[in-house]
This record gives sequence, C-alpha cells and structure tokens, in this order.
Amino acid sequence: MSFVHLHVHTEYSLLDGACRIPLLVKRVKELGQSAVAITDHGVMYGVVDFYKACKAEGVKPIIGCEVYVAPRKRTDKVHEYDAAMYHLILLCRNEVGYRNLCFLDSAAFTEGFYIRPRIDKELLRQHAEGLIALSACQSGEVPRKLLAGDYEGAKAAALEMRALFGEDGYYLELQDHKLPNDPAINQGLIRIHQETGIPLVATNDCHYLTKEDSMTQKILLCIQTNHTLEEDNGMEFETEEFYVKSRQQMFDAMRECTGDEEAIRQALDNTVKIAERCQVEFTFVGYGHPLNVLHVCKGPFSSRLDWCSCSPCFIFLLGILFLIT
Repeated sequence: MSFVHLHVHTEYSLLDGACRIPLLVKRVKELGQSAVAITDHGVMYGVVDFYKACKAEGVKPIIGCEVYVAPRKRTDKVHEYDAAMYHLILLCRNEVGYRNLCFLDSAAFTEGFYIRPRIDKELLRQHAEGLIALSACQSGEVPRKLLAGDYEGAKAAALEMRALFGEDGYYLELQDHKLPNDPAINQGLIRIHQETGIPLVATNDCHYLTKEDSMTQKILLCIQTNHTLEEDNGMEFETEEFYVKSRQQMFDAMRECTGDEEAIRQALDNTVKIAERCQVEFTFVGYGHPLNVLHVCKGPFSSRLDWCSCSPCFIFLLGILFLIT
C-alpha cells in the first residue's frame, strides 16, 4: 500500500461525484491500493454502502466527509458575509471520531444549513476527538487565504487547526489538477510546513474514476445547474485531472507542479500513515443497520456498550429491535 486516496467523491455527492462505489473499490484494487476514503460533500449517507463494498473486495474503508465550515457562526445567514463557506476534509480515526462526525454532519443540517449544510469552528472544538483533518481543495480556508495573498492569515489558520486536532491530526493537502493556481498554493503550503512542522499529504480531488469519465461528471454538473453542455455553468472543472490516479501519476503531476521531490514523497507516504491510523469497524444488526449509529441524540457517547437512555435514543432502539424480531 504505497498510496491511498483520501479525498474522494462518490455518487452520493449528488450531481457532482461520478465515482460509483463498487467500481471505485475495484479501481483502487486494480491500482494496488489497499485502502480508500469516502469524503462526500457535506453528507454521509453513502458510508454503509461504501463500507460493505470495500469489505467485499478486501479494501480497507476509511470513513470521512468533506464538510462545509461557516466563515462566521453556523447560525449566521447573511448572504453578503456567509455564502462563501470553507471546505474541510474530516476522517475518522476510531469509533469516537465516527460518532463525532455523525453528530457534526447532522448538526450541519439541523443548525447550520444555509445554501449548504454547514458546521463552524465552535462545533469542531467540541467534536474534534477521534478525527483527522485535511486542509481540503482550493476552497479550504488555508488555500483561500494563500490565493488572496494573505500568507500570515493562512499560516495562522493552519496553526489553529493543528491546535484543535493535535500534532498528528491535521495535514496540509498538496494537490495538482493542472489548474493555474495550483503551483502558488502548493508553494505556500510547503512554506507553512517548513515553518511550522505541520505535515503534508498528497491528495487528488477525485470526482470520477478515469480521465475518460470527465464528460460524465460534466453532464452531472449541467443537470445540477440547469445548463446545457454548450453553456458555461460557472462550475465546470477546468481540466480532466480529477480522477483516481496511481502513486506514480500523483508523483509525476506534483513534481511538475512543485519541483520539491522530497516534499512530494513525504506527502505521498503520509497517505499510508493516515490510513493505518484510521480504524473504524461496523457491527451490523437486523436489516443491515450498523450498531455503531444507534445513538441519535446530542448527548455524549463513550463506547458502543454505553447505551443512552434519552427518549429519542430509546425510541429509536425500540424501533430497530422491533424490525429485527
């Protein structure tokens, strides 16, 4: 396992991701990659299908989500200030992290929804345990500040995330999709790494399986935005590089973009280290319901056997027991 994709959008990133889960798992296996992550946009309802498909193929599933982070508070909903939310990749180290991510994803809909389901840094501080965070694509907070010429602001944001997730819990994402801004962002991220010690990780923002599938994803975006292929929908990807690549393809692309071979190798190797630290296993009951998610209230939950007695959880558990008996 020399490289692991940690930034992947399946068909559950509705009308955006074109990686069909069964084909995704087969593709990474063909490439000799023995683990892969799911990081759909703001949702987790593909997680169970993904987990089962990975287990069936002998590929390690890494559970995650690309969350939207409000620029201010999640309750602030003024278009002028709150429409431009940040992206952040969250991966589950363990069951505590999985429960925290489920909570964050739910709260994004019930408390923070504005254009997209959003969390904020207050929620992250309360539910960071058991999670590993990656700085995300060009829509992440750190890359955005770098693009705006605010290096010190980008560095401060990265240090804030490291303080929140721990020394080994936050990584700066190097990406190269042959976009005009990729070199400047990567150079800024490497500089932050050199000055702070925050580790690097190499990712590809995978929205489809192979380069030949780029048209499929373009069609999905046209449906989403109510445009034709001949029209500019404002969301079309500028290149055909958003696919599931081999380690060598990743290395070649990033060497061309950054030129720092040592940093690139380190970033590629770190994908494996992160995958090794992510250990989430589901126990299924009845009609395929994962036992891990039977805690549906907002209270704390320390272990699988620490059943909650609140009314929502009790009623939910009774319903599951009724189904399986």
